[in-house]
Amino acid sequence: MTSIELENVSLVFRVRQQRRVALKDFIVNRMFSRSVNPYMHVRALSNINLTLREGDRLGIVGHNGAGKSTMLKMLAGIYPPTSGTRRVAGEVSSLFDLQLGFEPEASGWENIAYRGYLQGETPKSLKDKLEEIAAFSELGEFLHSPVRHYSSGMLVRLAFSVASAIDPEILLVDEVLSAADMAFLKKCRRRMEEMIDKARLIVMVNHDLDTIARFCNRVIWLDHGEIRRSGPTGEILAAYSEAMGDELPKAA
Repeated sequence: MTSIELENVSLVFRVRQQRRVALKDFIVNRMFSRSVNPYMHVRALSNINLTLREGDRLGIVGHNGAGKSTMLKMLAGIYPPTSGTRRVAGEVSSLFDLQLGFEPEASGWENIAYRGYLQGETPKSLKDKLEEIAAFSELGEFLHSPVRHYSSGMLVRLAFSVASAIDPEILLVDEVLSAADMAFLKKCRRRMEEMIDKARLIVMVNHDLDTIARFCNRVIWLDHGEIRRSGPTGEILAAYSEAMGDELPKAA
């Protein structure tokens, strides 16, 4: 049985105050035993409590910088909580940062293999999916070329084709298709619908409230790293839309 449980979860990033320190400042501070470039703490998520069970489709809304993508990455295990407890039962598949980790000098075919293995595929399981991935991407002979020659749209085609060739249990989705052209975007949406139908549990971030209304049965509203409201999709989207001054999207 798939599930996600977050109990009093907080996430704090420890970052330097400055990217670079002048040599003069470095010498002076070291002479007086002062910190050359002290750390500052940025609280990204605060006291998050959430329970999701099999069948849940959760949407996350909020302003830019509210912590939506950070929360997805915490759920995926990329960022471990600074405090609190994260429990996940089931295999997690993620659709975000699609273009991260490409080898620019490697061909499209080679990058399909690299990304497939990162997603947990084996040489045998990937072999059965290679032709389907290539056909979905519609990149043809470009798959023999190094990806450094690809446009941003071609990279999105390749990345989505690999990332979506999975049978997800828990599916985490961020907005990933901004560089795709309209024709390919329609294909991606159909593929996404198929994945959502197959997944046992979904957490989705999207600024398009129509998409949230269409696919999600629950919504949380994040505000500066905290859950401001949580509940049924219609109720939370209505409150969020009113606060943002937007018109409420119609649920499918």
